[in-house]
Amino acid sequence: MSYLGRYFQKVSEAKRNTAAIAYMAALDHVQQAYPLIADKIVQELKDQRSYLKMIASENYCSLAVQLSMGNLLTDKYCEGYPQHRFYAGCENVDAIEEAAIEELKRLFHCEHAYVQPHSGADANLVAFWAILVQRVQSKELERLGKKTLDELSPEEYEKIRQELVNQKMMGLSLSSGGHLTHGYRHNISAKIMRSVSYEVDPATGRIDYQLLQKQVLQERPAVLVAGYSAYPRKINFAKMREIADSVGAVLMVDMAHFAGLVAGKVFRGEYDPVPFAHIVTSTTHKTLRGPRGGIVLCKKEFKEVVDKGCPIVLGGPLPHVIAAKAIAFREANTPEFAAYAEQIVRNAESLAIALQKKGVAIATGGTENHLLVADVAKSFGLTGRQAENALREAHFTVNRNAVPFDANGPWYTSGVRMGTPAITTLGMKEKEMEEIAEWVVDLLQATKPALAENGEKSRAKVDIDPAVCSRVRGKVAELLGRFPLYPELVLD
Repeated sequence: MSYLGRYFQKVSEAKRNTAAIAYMAALDHVQQAYPLIADKIVQELKDQRSYLKMIASENYCSLAVQLSMGNLLTDKYCEGYPQHRFYAGCENVDAIEEAAIEELKRLFHCEHAYVQPHSGADANLVAFWAILVQRVQSKELERLGKKTLDELSPEEYEKIRQELVNQKMMGLSLSSGGHLTHGYRHNISAKIMRSVSYEVDPATGRIDYQLLQKQVLQERPAVLVAGYSAYPRKINFAKMREIADSVGAVLMVDMAHFAGLVAGKVFRGEYDPVPFAHIVTSTTHKTLRGPRGGIVLCKKEFKEVVDKGCPIVLGGPLPHVIAAKAIAFREANTPEFAAYAEQIVRNAESLAIALQKKGVAIATGGTENHLLVADVAKSFGLTGRQAENALREAHFTVNRNAVPFDANGPWYTSGVRMGTPAITTLGMKEKEMEEIAEWVVDLLQATKPALAENGEKSRAKVDIDPAVCSRVRGKVAELLGRFPLYPELVLD
């Protein structure tokens, strides 16, 4: 029997949901076209209903957001931007993109918004090149008395190109909680510019603004990047702007992880990057709870060049994803979303406190946002990878993460990162965080490194007390039974 047929059989007419019906019908169609794909979509839902999703960068978007991506908009080429396309027939895409832009501007009260980036990494590339083009290339063209690159001789163009790639950027190091795209040597961000990193204070694990000011005055970067992937504290963007202004640098903020906390007005005043940064980038799928994708917000100075993300960096826009973004932005601009954002932070704080009470070392001594990093090497004698594997056995989904100045390196790590956006979407609150902390500690205390074939301790594999693992897995199943994921989807 089809998914839709089983749905109608199991759910009474009074309880039927139009979004669920559409979802089931879509699954039936995919099943006919390629059974493996439909089966794996359904299995992913079952897996996510069975595992406690605590990866800080993941969430659950609404069915409306999901369904808006599966339609004929994907068939349309629309390079350019609204009312300025390189293809005919973009009237409907223009309307959708303009709606997404306006929703985003209302949400963040920004001067300009760009909704085309396919990911956060793409959004950062658009921002970097917008800064370079606006602040370096345009000035060089003006100095040479030329209007476009096409007017330059090969020698003039090469000189400008060298100027572009010799600009300096500064971002929080990966080991201190920054992101790959903030100047990590193995990422393109450290190849398109000269990259210098700043670190957290070794004693506190926090950004020291006075030390950062001294480093900025010494390095004099063209771009100062603020933002993080695994830093559990707020950033004072008023101070960051002062530091950037002291050397004439552009302040670029990557708020991919905490965009939902800005949208929900949990981060406000000097902790809201939009009034202070020249350019702000973000993903749309983390705390913002939208589809996978990216955005760029900017001051009017950068509007024209940001809108040229295609062709500078991007390929053709994805209008079906832009449609989903518009829906997510509207969903985020509601009192309900603001309450959700506040609960994310309360849950993270409660989880951190509960873990600390049980003796777990938490990076920076706590959290002020949606994530925390537990030092499992110090607390349990495990690598991050061992803890990640052990928790997965008990149906927790987390990711290993380096702690500042990590002796175990970026692959094995000494920590695990835990986040609360997804479990808050399910409706969990402080009480559930205390339960989760208890189970995490019980499990990791019952875990030890496995012995490799040569008799040495493995840095990845573990031996877990099977009774403890079974008991914790049962607790997780009971918890998820109380907070079901997409309960309107009846697939069995």
